[in-house]
Amino acid sequence: MGVSSIAPALPKMANVLEVSNERIGLLITAFTIPGMFLTPFLGVFADRIGRKVILVPSLFIFGIAGTACAFATDFTWLLILRFIQGIGGASLGALNVTLIGDLYEGNRRATAMGYNGSILSVGTAAYPAIGGGLALLGWFYPFFLTLIAIPVGLFVLAKLDNPEPDNHQNIKSYLGDILNALKSKTVIGLFAANFLTFIILYGGYLTYFPILLDEQFSKSSLVIGIMLSGSSLITAFASSQLGNLTRRFAESTLIITAAFLYFGVFLSIPFIENIWLFTLPIIVFGFAQGINIPSILNLLTHQAPKEYRAAFLSVNWTIIRSGQAVGPFLLGLVYGAFGLNGTFWISSTAALCFIAVGFLMIRP
Repeated sequence: MGVSSIAPALPKMANVLEVSNERIGLLITAFTIPGMFLTPFLGVFADRIGRKVILVPSLFIFGIAGTACAFATDFTWLLILRFIQGIGGASLGALNVTLIGDLYEGNRRATAMGYNGSILSVGTAAYPAIGGGLALLGWFYPFFLTLIAIPVGLFVLAKLDNPEPDNHQNIKSYLGDILNALKSKTVIGLFAANFLTFIILYGGYLTYFPILLDEQFSKSSLVIGIMLSGSSLITAFASSQLGNLTRRFAESTLIITAAFLYFGVFLSIPFIENIWLFTLPIIVFGFAQGINIPSILNLLTHQAPKEYRAAFLSVNWTIIRSGQAVGPFLLGLVYGAFGLNGTFWISSTAALCFIAVGFLMIRP
C-alpha cells in the first residue's frame, strides 16, 4: 500500500507539485529509507520482547502518517511525512513473514507463503487501480487509503493469538548466532537476489513504467493503475500455486527462472510501440514475481530458528528496503543522463546480475 497505491499518481503529483520526473521518485525513496536502518533493530526487539509489541504501534504510525500526507502543502513536507510513514512500515513486512514462519513448517509453510504472496498481490493489484482512480479526484486522495492500518492495528491487538519466542539467550550469544547464520553463501545470495528484485520492481516497474505510459502513450492515472494491477493479479495466481510448484521444482530453480523472465521483460519494453502489446510483458512480469518472492522468503525462513527469526528476516527486509530506495534513485539518475529507455536497459542489466547470483550462490 505504501508504494503501489501512489505509483499511478506519481506523474500527476510531479505536475501539480511542480517536481521533475527525476525527483518524484524520492517519494518512494523517503518511504523506504527508514526500513534500511530501523528494521534490524525492530527485529531484535520482536525476538526479545514479542511480535505484537512491535507490530501494533507500527501499524498506527503507518496509518496516521500516511493519512497526514494527504494534507501536505508542498513537496518537502510530503517527503517528511513519507519518511515518518516509512518508520511505521519498517517492520511490517518482516513481522508478517516471521509470524508465518512461527505458525507453519515444511510444505505447509511454502503453501502459506504462497497464499501470503497471493493476498499481497491482490492488494498490490487493487491499490494501483484504486489509487489511480482516486488520483483523478486529486493527487492527494490515494494517501487516505492508509487509514485502514488503524483498525487493522486494533484488530491485531485484540485478536491475534500467535506463539511468542521464549528467548532467554544472552544478547551476545543471540547476536553471534544471527551473524553466523548470515555468513552462509546461500543466505547472502538470497539477500542479493532480493536487493536486485526490488531495484527492478520499484525502479523500472513502479516508477518509470508509469512515466512511460504517461509520456509516450498519454494514459490517465486510472488506466496506468489498471495496467499495473494486471501483473499483480498474475502474481497472485502464481503465488497461490507455490505449494504445488515446490513439489515439482526446487525453489532455487523457480528463483532463477524468474530472473530470466525479468531480463526478457525489461529488454522488450523500449521496443513496444502499441499500448496493447504491453499485455505480454505485464503478464510475464507478474508470473515472475509470483514464483520469485515467496520462494526467496520461504528459503530464508527455513534458515532461521524461531528464537532469532524476526531479526534474521528483518535483515532481509532491510535489504528489500535498500533495493526499494536505491531503485527509484538510481534510475532517476539514469533517466536524467540517458532518458527513459535507459531506465529499462539498467533494469535488464540488474536482471542479468540476478541470473549470475542465482547460478553462483543460490543453486545447490
